[in-house]
Amino acid sequence: MVEPTKKVWLDGRFVDWNDAQVPILTHTLHYGVGVFEGIRCYRLHDGGSAIFRLKEHVRRMSDGLKILKMEPAFSEEEVAQACVEVVRANELDECYLRPLMFCGDGAMGLAAVNTTRVAVACWKWGAYLGKEALESGTRLKVSSFNRHHVNVGMVQGKIIGQYVPSSLAKREAIAGGYDEAIMLDTQGYVAECSGENLFAVRDGVIRTAPTYSPILPGITRDTIITLCREMDLPVREERFTRDHLYLCDEVFIVGTAAEVTPVREIDDRCIGAGRPGPITKRLQDAYFDLVRGKNERHRSWLTMI
Repeated sequence: MVEPTKKVWLDGRFVDWNDAQVPILTHTLHYGVGVFEGIRCYRLHDGGSAIFRLKEHVRRMSDGLKILKMEPAFSEEEVAQACVEVVRANELDECYLRPLMFCGDGAMGLAAVNTTRVAVACWKWGAYLGKEALESGTRLKVSSFNRHHVNVGMVQGKIIGQYVPSSLAKREAIAGGYDEAIMLDTQGYVAECSGENLFAVRDGVIRTAPTYSPILPGITRDTIITLCREMDLPVREERFTRDHLYLCDEVFIVGTAAEVTPVREIDDRCIGAGRPGPITKRLQDAYFDLVRGKNERHRSWLTMI
């Protein structure tokens, strides 16, 4: 359960958590037209706190609005500043932020265009799949639900209504005793998990699905690819099959919520030695060094609170 905080930034002003409500005829509540982000704020190793890659997250929200033909209510700079202010207002040194841009109430129907509303909330949220998963690895199941075709869902944006298949896939995996779902594309190739991008390692080569496949172009995904290249780890953006995963030495999943989580089992098949592999651990360590400000090369990715 989400532990409520004090304040939510809503349409340019702070309101109490319990007062951050919308009318029942809010358009997005009915049709899913809107965008959201998941962003993390971390406590830095040398004191203070910072939001990781805030500008990139806010830019992706603007991209989503353009895809949906929604008019922005605030500039990217104003939304970014709202994220900083909501962390300060709630006096948190580490938290998860949820900016949301949605179509408000007024007209109804699929073609209705109402005012774009904006909210930013934050709360304390630890490891998405649990601390044990970060340390020992997680169990995945290939879902019976596919990731949508690239001309069905607009995959470059983090669009609210497009997460229904992901929610179904996640619930199916949990009901089956697994921690997370792997979703294939409509041609049977590995796309991503319900809310994370996926990386596969075999013979020292790291593979992840390309952005022309139906995946969200994850910001954590981009971070990991950048780290791989800086660490001289061969990384390829190319399609691969589910049985390629079975034969991999290592598999790991990444996302703002999941961070860098090792995978120890897929479809009841042990991955590698059944524990986090050396490449996964190396990248996981590098990622946490990065978000906690230990990597001076990418200090610009941190927005100080």
